[in-house]
Amino acid sequence: MSVKSEHNKTNVIIQNSFRAPMASLECLDESTMSSESPMTTRPPSRQTSVHWATGMRYRNLGKSGLKISCIGLGTWVNFGTQLSEETAEEILTAAYESGINVFDTADLYGGGKAEIMLGKILKKKGWRRSTYIIATKLIWTGKSDIERGLSRKQIIEGVHASLERLQLNYVDILLVNKADSMCPMEEIVRACTYCIHQGMALYWGTSRWTAMEVMEAYTVARQFNQIPPVMEETEYHMFQRDKVELSHPELFHKIGVGTMTWSPQAFGLSGRFDEGIHLISRGSIRNYSGTSDKTASDENRSPRHQAKIHQLSFLVEKLGCTLTQLYIAWCLKTDCVHCVLVGASSVGQLFDHLHALQVLPRLNTNVVNEIERILSNKPIRPPVTR
Repeated sequence: MSVKSEHNKTNVIIQNSFRAPMASLECLDESTMSSESPMTTRPPSRQTSVHWATGMRYRNLGKSGLKISCIGLGTWVNFGTQLSEETAEEILTAAYESGINVFDTADLYGGGKAEIMLGKILKKKGWRRSTYIIATKLIWTGKSDIERGLSRKQIIEGVHASLERLQLNYVDILLVNKADSMCPMEEIVRACTYCIHQGMALYWGTSRWTAMEVMEAYTVARQFNQIPPVMEETEYHMFQRDKVELSHPELFHKIGVGTMTWSPQAFGLSGRFDEGIHLISRGSIRNYSGTSDKTASDENRSPRHQAKIHQLSFLVEKLGCTLTQLYIAWCLKTDCVHCVLVGASSVGQLFDHLHALQVLPRLNTNVVNEIERILSNKPIRPPVTR
C-alpha cells in the first residue's frame, strides 16, 4: 500500500470517529465525564457542553443539531399579566446571562401579552439572534369556534400573528398544542412544513400530543417528503411519569424526537405546607385551561402525596438543597429529557431554580433509589401479550 493511500485511509478513520452520530442523547451525570480525556468514553457530540462562565449545560434537542440549554425560561402566567415590564426584563436578562438560551411562550399566554412583552424586551436588549431560541405554541383550544382547529389557515395565520407580536422575523421552534382530530394529519404537517420553507420557523414540534399522534405525524411527513416534528413538550414531574419514561425514550431512539418538559414542581406543590401553591405555577390558576386534567393540582395535594413530599423534605436536608431544586434536578436526571422549563417571579427565584444544576451531581444511585422508595410510582411497561 502506498504512503498516499495509507494517509487517506487514516483521514477517513479520523473523520468517521469524530462525526456526530444521529443520536445526541447526552448524560448530565458529571461522574461519567472525564476532564482529563473527554474523548475516551463518548463521541464529542454526546458530551455535555458546559458554559465556562455560567456552568449551564447544553445538549442537542432530540437528534437534531439544535443546541439548547438544559433549563429554559417559560413565560406562562407571569409575563404580560403579573409582572411589570421592568421586572420581566430583569428576569429575562438574568436568565440570558446565566446561560439560558430557550424562552418558551404561546399565542394565548396572557391573551397575547406574553409574546408582546417578550418581543419588546428582546428588541430592547439587542442580543444577537443566534444566541437565543424562541419557542412559541399555537393553542387553538382556547379560541372561538370559527378560529378553532389546526387547519392550514389557522396555523399560518397564527404564526404570522405571533411573529408580529414578538417583533421577530422567525421563531426557532413552532409548537402545535394538542392534536386536532377534526383536521387531517397531512394538512397539519404540510402547514408546519410550509412555515419552515417560508422562513417563519426553523423547526416545528408538538405539545401535549400522545406518542401515537407524534408517530403518525412523523410517518405522514416521511410519506409525503415533508418535515417531521423535532420535539414534544409535555408535563413531567415526580407524580406524572408514565408518558415521559415509557413512551418518550422510544420516540427518541426510533424517530429522534426530543423532549421539553414543564411543571417540574407538580403544579406548584412545593411541599412547604405553610406557603400553599407556588406563585408561578399552573396550579396557581384555578381554571387553567392549558391542561386536560384540571383536577391535577388538587390530586397532587392529596394527603398521600403530601406524605411523600414530607419524606422528601428530610432528604433535601441531607442534600443541602430545596425541594424545588430537587424536583428540577430529578427531571434533568431523566435521560430523554433535553430541557426543563421553569418560571420565575423574581431574579432571586430564578437563581434558586438554577442552583438545581449544582444539585444534579449529588443524585447518585443511592439517592435516586431513595427517591424511588419514597415515591413508589415508577412506571412499568405492561408485558406484551400474544
